[in-house]
Amino acid sequence: MTPMRLIALDLDGTLIDSAPDLSDAINKMLAGLGMRQHPQAAIEQWVGNGVVMLIKRALTGQMEPAADPENLAGALALFADLYEAHVYERSIIYPGVMDGLEQLKEKGFKLACITNKIKRFTQPLMVKTGMTEYFDFIACGDSFARMKPDPLPLLKTAEHFDIEPAKAVMVGDSINDMRAGRSAGFKTASVSYGYAGKYSIEDLNADYQIQTIVELVDLFYSECAGRS
Repeated sequence: MTPMRLIALDLDGTLIDSAPDLSDAINKMLAGLGMRQHPQAAIEQWVGNGVVMLIKRALTGQMEPAADPENLAGALALFADLYEAHVYERSIIYPGVMDGLEQLKEKGFKLACITNKIKRFTQPLMVKTGMTEYFDFIACGDSFARMKPDPLPLLKTAEHFDIEPAKAVMVGDSINDMRAGRSAGFKTASVSYGYAGKYSIEDLNADYQIQTIVELVDLFYSECAGRS
């Protein structure tokens, strides 16, 4: 088995339960527009395809909006200001994440965060959670021309480290993470929590299934330790 050298991790639903703050910002946006608000459980299902799609879904109440709402641009601007000001108030880091990142870093893995969240929100969130120091590279939803499920962010990340995709794993909670990983030639690992929406963990069809990020150490270090 090829030893893993690069561990790439999704952000929302994998490292951080960001739904509480996202939901608050969405509903404050909707209230400001005089529109009906949504329960957090519904908003959780809309996370993962970038901020523009999130706002389209919030405005229409549809998972796959047929057309752009007329008030999309104004809603986006309002949401951005609201969310940026309160990006880490009720959100929480999932159990095992910080220990897992520390152990992976100590074992010599290269760590990357690959998220569809734009840099404007990702950067302050990573700083506030104390995660920045663990990551060698952070790819946001606006870092490249395309985002997950397209493999481009993963391929660019592997290229950054000069590591072949076969020696990398994409860790996430969603079908987009798994599709991007497979398309890029990465191994895939799905967490048992997060925002998988209508998909079960079995539906994600990952190479590995984990309960916490800490498990990645036992999964990959024995392989990694023997690499040249």
